[in-house]
Amino acid sequence: MGANFAYQNTRDFEFILQEWLPTDKIFSYEQFAGYYSKDEVKSIFEPILKLCKEVIEPVNEAGITNPSSFVNGKVISPPGMGDLFHRLQEEGWGTSNINEEKDAMILPHILYAMIWEMMGAANPSLTPYIELTDGAANLIQTFGDEKLKDMFLPKMMDGSWSGTMCLTEPSAGSDVGDILSKAYPTDDPRIFKIKGTKIFITGGDNDFTDNIIHLYLARVEGAKAGTSGISLFVVPKYWVNEDGSLEENDVETTGIEHKMGLLGSITASLSFGDNNNCRGWLLGINPLTNDGKGNGMAQMFQMMNLARLETGLSALSMLCNGYYNARDYCKERIQGRPFSDPKGARLPLINHEDIKRTLLMGKAHMEAMRAMIYKTFFAFDVRHYDPDPETKAKASNLVEIATPLCKAYNSDEAWWLLGEAIQTYGGYGYMNEYPISQIARDVKIYSIWEGTNFIQSLDLVGRKWGLGKGQAFEEFLQEIRDFCKNNANNETFSKEFAILEKALAAYVTIKSNMQEFQKQGRSEMIPLFSRRILTATAQLYAGSLILEQALIADKRAKELGPDHYDHDFYSGKVASAKYYLCNVVPNVISLAGIVESADTSAIDIPVGAFDY
Repeated sequence: MGANFAYQNTRDFEFILQEWLPTDKIFSYEQFAGYYSKDEVKSIFEPILKLCKEVIEPVNEAGITNPSSFVNGKVISPPGMGDLFHRLQEEGWGTSNINEEKDAMILPHILYAMIWEMMGAANPSLTPYIELTDGAANLIQTFGDEKLKDMFLPKMMDGSWSGTMCLTEPSAGSDVGDILSKAYPTDDPRIFKIKGTKIFITGGDNDFTDNIIHLYLARVEGAKAGTSGISLFVVPKYWVNEDGSLEENDVETTGIEHKMGLLGSITASLSFGDNNNCRGWLLGINPLTNDGKGNGMAQMFQMMNLARLETGLSALSMLCNGYYNARDYCKERIQGRPFSDPKGARLPLINHEDIKRTLLMGKAHMEAMRAMIYKTFFAFDVRHYDPDPETKAKASNLVEIATPLCKAYNSDEAWWLLGEAIQTYGGYGYMNEYPISQIARDVKIYSIWEGTNFIQSLDLVGRKWGLGKGQAFEEFLQEIRDFCKNNANNETFSKEFAILEKALAAYVTIKSNMQEFQKQGRSEMIPLFSRRILTATAQLYAGSLILEQALIADKRAKELGPDHYDHDFYSGKVASAKYYLCNVVPNVISLAGIVESADTSAIDIPVGAFDY
């Protein structure tokens, strides 16, 4: 059985857009004014819910029972995947919505992300095809000349052609600077011969688009070693001639990966230039005229940074769908009697204390992650559209700081939280007849995609702490400090604000101790603690955001009274915040003591000791 789409409403999305974030700012921008308002979002969401349940989810089911395959050198997509890809393009939910043209009617990023949270939950194998095509098209839009834009963008934006990012090789994964792919000059300074092998390429082949446009990292022969010598090339599966006709470009699919999840998404191994006839267009600087230095990695990071946000969004969508499925099961399954009344009537699981705790744990994390990622997408829109340079710069700092948090925290936590969701089913959670096991298998890849979560943690500690000479991150912390100060007399959440203040002070201590390690030349302490520090950073930040939401929800619940239909929604927001602050955020305080103790047992243990 596939991952049943269990979203029932969009109330939390509406709360975020209409009651929490100041989205009037977004909808007033020139790009959106006259098209949308925050009061109209429900009319956009409701047909998406219907589309997900009736159209998108059934294709996911087909992809699980008939997964992608590779037969006689050709890939075979699951039934319906290609038709669905093209339908979404035609209806405006594909690259045509994300890639902007002058006067085009598109959705704000934050609104589009909410739609893709739902679509990703309905069919997680589908989203990479559209997101990667969008990312590849954006790179060509940003760095390509007019000829390349005219050649590739129209077909990519209408879904006739798809796109990929080609980084990983058999001998180089996260250490991209060690790639072996080579590029050789031709008589045309824009065109290079390409030779190399790439693996784990999501969407690397399919049977439903006429061409696949690979954004390919390679080193020009004679360029510098390491990442500084890498260049980026547009390498189509089929070469595009001047008259628009296509011909073979010496790109071969050598196989597809057999994965634990995302069975409908093709992940291919590709060989380029086996017959010395693969060509690609150079994007950006020719390293042979730039002291051997290319700018391919800098260019690729434009695609990767948005992809990291989208990866965190995908993990969130899986967690939400898993939580909703577990909630529905626990409402229906009659099992056990009240702990306080052993002879009483048997109850639905959702009435038992440990099940309620487990579900609230999932709900609290889910809402905290949502708050963090949609605050970041809100900042993404401000950075992109706001006319004020200072406002754009501040929003950009938040996007840069929050991106590794959204990617890594969401994907790390979703994995074990889905394990807890499986637990609510008892033995049935382990059976494929229920969707939760497949959701868990699907979600695991997100902690590995777009730079493993260890790499995200190094980005946070090694780069984002020092962004703007440290000023940007200090402003990030100051906002939490001001939030606590402005609510110092709040009686309803006095305990929660006290915890948040202690966690903030503990975090400052963590940061100070790590900086002291660096001064002492103990650089090994950074990789030892960085992943746990990233988790603590996200917990601190998400805790402040979910508490900010709770202030609004508590006020509304008291205004409406317990008989109002929306009272349970607002009361649930309050309960989520209280749980998260009291049960999750204290981890920041705990980590401060661990960092201060400077335990190095994980470094000191001899490698041979792992043999026993």
